[in-house]
Formats: sequence, C-alpha cells, structure tokens
Amino acid sequence: MGRPTKPDDHRPITTSQALIAFGLAAGLLTITPGLDTALVLRTAAAEGWRRAAATAIGIGLGCLAWGAAAAFGAGALLVASHAAYTILKWAGAAYLVWLGVAPLRKPRERFDTGAGAAAPSGGLVAALAKGFWNNLLNPKVGVFYVSFLPQFVPAGASPAAFGLLLAAIHVVMGLIWAGGLILATAPIAKALRKPGVVRWLDRATGGVFVAFGVRIALERR
Repeated sequence: MGRPTKPDDHRPITTSQALIAFGLAAGLLTITPGLDTALVLRTAAAEGWRRAAATAIGIGLGCLAWGAAAAFGAGALLVASHAAYTILKWAGAAYLVWLGVAPLRKPRERFDTGAGAAAPSGGLVAALAKGFWNNLLNPKVGVFYVSFLPQFVPAGASPAAFGLLLAAIHVVMGLIWAGGLILATAPIAKALRKPGVVRWLDRATGGVFVAFGVRIALERR
C-alpha cells in the first residue's frame, strides 16, 4: 500500500499527519462544485429539504460503497504485490495531476446548479436511490477512490481498515457540506454562479491535486 512520505526525508508520515493531509484534499474536493453539489442543490430547490437530505445520504452511501471496494480490493492487492503498488502509484499520480491541471488551465466561469428543474415523482426512498445510483454509477468516483485512498495509509496501519476510515471521513464531510447546501440553498446557489468564486475553487483544488500527484510520484514505498 502506498505510504505518504515527507518530501524532505522520505520517512513514513504518522497517522495524524495522514489524516490532516487527507482532510485537506478531501475537504477541497467536497466543496468544489460538481455533480453531487448540483444534485443536492437542484433537489433542495425543486423538491424540498427532506428529499434533498435523502439524496445526500444516498450520495454518501455510494461514496462509502466505492471507498469500501477501494480499501479492501486495492488494499489486498497492494500488500501482496510490489508491481501492483508501483503501477497504482504512477496511475494515481497521473490521475491526480490530470484532475488538477484541467481546472488550473481553464477554470470554470460559472456553475450551473439546474435549480429550475421540475420535481420528479417518488418519496424519500426514491430520492435516496437517486443519490446512491448517481454516485455508484459514476466511474470517476471509483477511479478517484482507488487511486487516492491508498496514498494516505500510514506505515503500520491496516490498509483495508484505514482506507475505510478515510472513506467514512470523506462521507461525513460530504454530508456536512450537503447540510449546509440545503440550509442555504438560495445564497449558495447564487454564490456558485459568480465567476470569481468558481474560478477560485477550481484553481485551489487543481493546485492541491497537482501537488499531491507530484508527491505521490516521488514517494518511496
């Protein structure tokens, strides 16, 4: 399993350092407008806070499913195979750099929340299912977790258990952010339509992803 290291001495970082680094990257990812943000805002504006909350929980369950698959599947593979570790390390580094370069080169001018969409039929279970399948059927989420989570597992920690912990932390962050979106649907939706706000979020997230990608590429097992 990949072990994040300090850039100056390549020694494995501690559990607290890994959690802080992951929290920074995952936090920026959470607040950067994307499909999940659009879905929650759209549902809150068109269908009410209860269905929006159910949708957010569904999104979180989808993330947790991807995180568990990455933690147990990728974790077992990386522990057993040095070649698999090397391949995933370079693939993860390249993917994170690719994620970061795009918004740095061309940050978005605005973010379309789709708040004017018509409300579909169905109850809270339907809203939860919508969020769950929206996330589970998005291959980008799976690729992100498989390439991202292993890089933050410190030396001596169980890859599966710690990877699942990281996924759970990301889910909690997502639920807190979704709660904020639901409570302030109109102001946040308005802010996300301002070019300066979206450009800043894209550039900040892009810079963090590029930095992590380079760090991962230079780390030692």
